[in-house]
Formats: sequence, structure tokens, C-alpha cells
Amino acid sequence: MTDASATQGLVVRGVTKRYGSTVALNGVSIAVEPGTIHALLGGNGSGKSTLIKILAGIVPADAGEFEFEGDVAEVSAYSAAKAKAMGLRFVHQQSSTFDDLTVAENLAIGRGFIRSSAGRIRWGRQRRRAAEVLDRFSIPATPDTLVRELGSATQMMIAIARALQDQGDARDGVLVLDEPTASLTRNEVDTLLDALLRYAAAGQSIIYVTHRLDEVIRIADNATVLRDGRVSEGFTKGQLAYGQLVEAIMGEALASLTREEMAKEMPAGGAPVAELRGDDGLPLLTVGAGECVAVAGLLGSGRSSLLRRIFGVLPRPGEELRIDGRSVRAESPRHAIRAGIGLVPEDRPRDALFAGQSISQNLSIVALDEMQWMGAISVRAERARARKLIEAFHVRTASELTSIGSLSGGNQQKVVVARWLQRTPRLLLLDEPTQGVDVGARAEIHGFVRNAVENGAAAIVVSSDFDELIALGDRAIIMRDGRIVDEARGSDFTEDSLNALVYSQEANE
Repeated sequence: MTDASATQGLVVRGVTKRYGSTVALNGVSIAVEPGTIHALLGGNGSGKSTLIKILAGIVPADAGEFEFEGDVAEVSAYSAAKAKAMGLRFVHQQSSTFDDLTVAENLAIGRGFIRSSAGRIRWGRQRRRAAEVLDRFSIPATPDTLVRELGSATQMMIAIARALQDQGDARDGVLVLDEPTASLTRNEVDTLLDALLRYAAAGQSIIYVTHRLDEVIRIADNATVLRDGRVSEGFTKGQLAYGQLVEAIMGEALASLTREEMAKEMPAGGAPVAELRGDDGLPLLTVGAGECVAVAGLLGSGRSSLLRRIFGVLPRPGEELRIDGRSVRAESPRHAIRAGIGLVPEDRPRDALFAGQSISQNLSIVALDEMQWMGAISVRAERARARKLIEAFHVRTASELTSIGSLSGGNQQKVVVARWLQRTPRLLLLDEPTQGVDVGARAEIHGFVRNAVENGAAAIVVSSDFDELIALGDRAIIMRDGRIVDEARGSDFTEDSLNALVYSQEANE
């Protein structure tokens, strides 16, 4: 177990948070030792997000205290300003860099511009200060580089440097990273994790919030698991193992959930359900009934735009889509939905959720035609169906009238998946379907997709996580520059082969 009585580093003692009769956190204690990476894990609804918000001073706790290097603050005296004064710095899943500004400008936004007595920005000194920060954090960029020209991992490193640049020494504070690799490719993840190990070796304390257990095992010195608002278990470096972490996160019921079970064999595809043809009339992609095709490729390879073209979000000039042999018009998603196509998009908050609406309304939006009576929507029917879907898809909520925004990310994603599966789609499109969800929700979502495919649906799944592609896909297509350039199936459908095909510059050229 991790020791929450340490006298150095960051210590969280007995933090409790209640929302009415609901206890979100119950006496949580954590100790983060100087110069270590401490993973914070937990399923959806475990209290992990609440603890991070309390640490940031955004949400007040009801009881407990915080200590950093002898500076103790009771929750009654804790605030965002106090968190900053104690050396806590936060970088969230989206790096919040400004793409059209230079690196130097992005760094200055976090610290302020160097100005002359007349108020003019002293660009020479500004660039020199930025160069010093880049060197300190070993970031492969120049002060004048536009941030949009950098890779996602480097952008995240810029965000981290911006948060930490005002610290005189790496040991002066604690860096809190919330799902920093959620939108990164495998190579970008490696780049960022290597950087974090360097920062920790230099004395930086890091709290690493993630659902990706492989990353925890690779870089964490210690880990704390929250479940139902309490500390479920703590681990030291030598105790970090996949099975033990899953059991601590989800309990014994999912302790036997192994990679082999998550990647169980699926049936081969049957009669063609979906066919995308090029302007020459030849098939570009065919997906059979009971088949899931995985799509691998680097960011910018065209993998997500492929799904959006099929769904009618993007135009597909010269291409023809057929579902069960019938041509589908390309004008809008409405035609795709009528043809039996559903899309689980990559950016859930922006493209999938109706913020401020209830779970019931979010579920019914694609099935309103089935809930009409005398030309009006039957609210009773809408709510009754929502209750059934909530139960069937294991959505954790008190009511179907709960606002969708109050759910955890994993439960939101279950609602999005349920929205489409209620219609028994002929073709299900999934773009990063378990990005940012915990291991339990990931397994459940995979199970829902497998069940739909086993019952005759066709599916196409895009993911940066090769483990997910292998778990769900029967075969994989490789994309580059908007084109399908290769395929992996059978014994060639492995992580090593996907890496080789995705990063090869010569594949089928």
C-alpha cells in the first residue's frame, strides 16, 4: 500500500466530498513522493475526477487537508490560488495550446510577455527565454515554430513546459496530468512517456491520471486506485501488474478479464453489407455481415475522414456507397441513418452529445420516428425506452432524466453506443470508441460491439490503440494520405505488423 503519512512531497489526507446524500469521496489519502510518477486510477464514478478538481481548487472538499513540503492547508483554506502557491500545476487531456501562435508566444501566455518600459514586447528576449525553456524540457522545437506544425506529443510537452516554466527547480511542485495520451498515436505516446521519465529523474513529482494500464506499468513508481469514492488499493513499482490493477479498479468480478478474453475470436464476415466504390466503379472497401474491419493509420492518414465520408458528414466525390446492394445518397447523415448506418464519432462532447439535454433525449434523437403518436413525440414512450437502454447498457445513473453532462465519460460513451445499437444498424462506424474510458467500460463497450457484429451487423472501427483494433477487428486496413494502402489479416494481424505497416514509408508505393 502507498503511505499517506509521508512528510515530504504532496500528501492528501482524509479528503471527503459529499453532494447531498451522495458521498463522492470518503476519507481519501494519497502520498506523492518527490521525483516520482504516481498513477491515479479508477473506473467511471470512482471519484478520480472529483479528487483532481479538489486538488486544483475548483471544487471545495468537506473535510481533509493537503500538505506539500511542510506547507499544510485545511480544506476550508484551500483554493485555486493556494494550489498554485503550493506548486501544483495541471495539464488536461486537451493540451490547450494555441495552434496559430508560435512556441514562444504560447509559452509567454502562461508567464507573461517581456516588455519594455514603454510597454512594447521585447521579442529578442522573449525568444531567448523560450529557447531556455525548450532546452530545459528537451523539447524538439524552436521559439519561432508555429505550434500547429508540431506533433501532438510535442504540443503536450509545450503545455507541460508552460505549466512548469515558472518553477525554479523541478522539486518545487507537482505536475498533475489528466489523460495526456488519450488522443496520441503509439509513437507519440512513447515520445511523451520518455519525456515524463526524464522530468521525474530530474526531481519532478507527477500525478498521472489515466485509464491506460500499460502506461502505468511502464512509467509509474506508485499507483493509487479509487473505487466508489474510497482508496481501493495502493501499489508500488514491483506490484504493478495488469491483472491486479484490473481487480483493484473493478473488483473481483472482472479480475479474470484478460487481454485474451477481450480479444476473443470473432466470426468471419458473411454476405457484403457495405461497399464503397471508387470513381472507376471498383470496390475500395467491402465489409460483410458479422465482420468488423479495423482501420489503422497515423493522424492525418484519412482514417477518420473515411468514416465521415461514409456517414455523409464529408462529401465523397466520385465514390459510391452501397448498403445491402442499394446505393446511398451522399448529401447528409440523414440519408446514412435511413440506410441503417450509425456513427460513434471521435470527439464525443462536440459531435455526439446534446449538452444540457437528458439521457433520455440523447438516446431518442435518432429514433424519434418510433416514438410518435398522432404526429407528436410520446414522452412516456421516450422515457420507457431510455430506461430499458440504461439497464441493458449498464449506464450508471439515478434517472433517465439526468443531464447527459453529469455522467462520467465512460457512461456518456455507453449512451452514444446505445443510441445507435437500439436501431440494430446494418453498418456501425466507431472512431476511437473507448478513448478516455476506464478498463471496465472499455470491456463493456467492446462486448456491445461484438454482440452487434455476431448478430449480423457490419462494423468499421478506427483507433490509435492497436490492442483495441486487434480486440475488435477481423482484419485491418492501413491508410495513408487518404488512401487504403495495405491490409493485415490472420497471422499478420498483430501489433508488430500494424506498427510496421503504419510507419513504413514504402508500403505499396
